[in-house]
Amino acid sequence: MRVIVIGAGIVGIASAWYLTKDGHDVTVLERREGPAKETSFGNAGGVCPGFAGPWAAPGMPLKALRWMFRDEAPLKIRPSLEPARLSWLAQFTRNCTADRFATNKAAMQRIAHFSKACLQELRAETGISYDHGTGGVVQVFSTGAEMEAGRRSAEVLDSLDIPHRLLGPDELAAAEPGLARSEVAFTGGLHLTTDETGDCHLFCAALARLAAEAGCTFRYGVDVASIEQGEGRASGVRLRDGERLGADAVVVATGPWARELLDPLGIRVPVYPVKGYSMSVEIGEDALAPASSVMDEHSKVMITRLGSRIRAAGVAEIAGFDRAMPKAVIESLRGRVASLFPGAADYGAATFWHGFRPMTPDGPAIIRESRVPKLYLNVGHGSNGWTQGCGAAKVLAAEISGRPSPLA
Repeated sequence: MRVIVIGAGIVGIASAWYLTKDGHDVTVLERREGPAKETSFGNAGGVCPGFAGPWAAPGMPLKALRWMFRDEAPLKIRPSLEPARLSWLAQFTRNCTADRFATNKAAMQRIAHFSKACLQELRAETGISYDHGTGGVVQVFSTGAEMEAGRRSAEVLDSLDIPHRLLGPDELAAAEPGLARSEVAFTGGLHLTTDETGDCHLFCAALARLAAEAGCTFRYGVDVASIEQGEGRASGVRLRDGERLGADAVVVATGPWARELLDPLGIRVPVYPVKGYSMSVEIGEDALAPASSVMDEHSKVMITRLGSRIRAAGVAEIAGFDRAMPKAVIESLRGRVASLFPGAADYGAATFWHGFRPMTPDGPAIIRESRVPKLYLNVGHGSNGWTQGCGAAKVLAAEISGRPSPLA
């Protein structure tokens, strides 16, 4: 089949890879000048199925209210009467129950662990390199309440047979030596020993090259204006310049911009942009830098080694497509990393980035054929796009190719 994939982030490129491997004639359309220039560009770098789970959790609405007036808060909701934001927040709140959290987390865990296996298989098959590491992730706690929540998380991990270790404060430096000189007082940690790390942007660029070598066509700098229908199905797309491209199937993998293409078709997807920030800096003192990755539970900041760099990412800001970079947020991110890994880098030389996570209000992504035949959706991966991109793409490729789901 002729398949058009709209979007060249991790989800779109992975979809194109698996569809090309299935023998389809695939064309990827991307409005930016190259692969992974938006949400997939500067994320935290963790491939962390152990952390996969919904943000809609019991107690989260109350926390969000307390954080609204803190500039450095890990979650900020900017007041607005925008209908899409209000609708999303209402659905988010309804999902903050224990039962819905458990159901949604189980679904996200399933796809996330499958996806890590797909990533490992792809890496073994192709030799793809992307500053990846396999040293796991250490979640660190700074209060008694955080440590107690970590114990509860460990019980869930036990029930799912996910490898992990609970750590006391004196055991953290053995798992992550860079924490030995941390200025933060810890109450303990949780080591997810099989989670991985890697630069999502480097991976996307490398996989796009491999897909092109396998026969996939990539067109950058082209903007899709609309998805066209004919004979009762999706039949192609029309570009902003008027060019029409026909197809037997169309895949929408445009992350938080999916609604622009789908709303005119009467397809309502509850995907909203949640802004996140990241910092990147070259390592100066190797022994003082993270060996793998640390998730600081107190600030919700993840700090990861990517080759010779430190990448730190955090903050969830519900403010639409606001591209502002508030100084308070940047300085809070810089300061937390410097206190966790003092002396590891010249933090004054760090560069900063922001991107928009495509979040669903319940947590799980939307990976399926839409109500328009032959129009497929692979959207709403939120903060787990890098973690579950390969698995989601393989699941969708199986559906498009008429095979049973590999998750069945």
